[in-house]
Amino acid sequence: MRKVVHFEIPAEDLDRAKKFYDSIFGWELQTMPMGDGDYTSVKTTATDEQTQMPTEPGSINGGMFERTERLSSPVITIDVEAIDDALKQIEDSGGSTVAPRTAIPGMGAFAYFKDSEGNVLGLWESTP
Repeated sequence: MRKVVHFEIPAEDLDRAKKFYDSIFGWELQTMPMGDGDYTSVKTTATDEQTQMPTEPGSINGGMFERTERLSSPVITIDVEAIDDALKQIEDSGGSTVAPRTAIPGMGAFAYFKDSEGNVLGLWESTP
């Protein structure tokens, strides 16, 4: 059984969204340049310094990014052993690839897919 390991929240205005979530939930937010825009790391629970994975069982952290046409709703991300294999299974089962495997050096890789119902979800593959 594969776990949900991450969430992402798209925003029209990242500064406004960061202020909203920080003021209500006290999340730690750190923005960094990534690809064509900024990505905000969202820390909702303590993490291991080396792996950056949550230390509390069942907890997940997430991110925020500027809303786009293809990523316009919140995204849940599922951990898989191999993204390319998962994308093939997804496509064979009626889904489609939204964004192919993209590596994050020293951490792993991610991809986005559309399920059979039109929902966009994410995949995560950890670096061994």
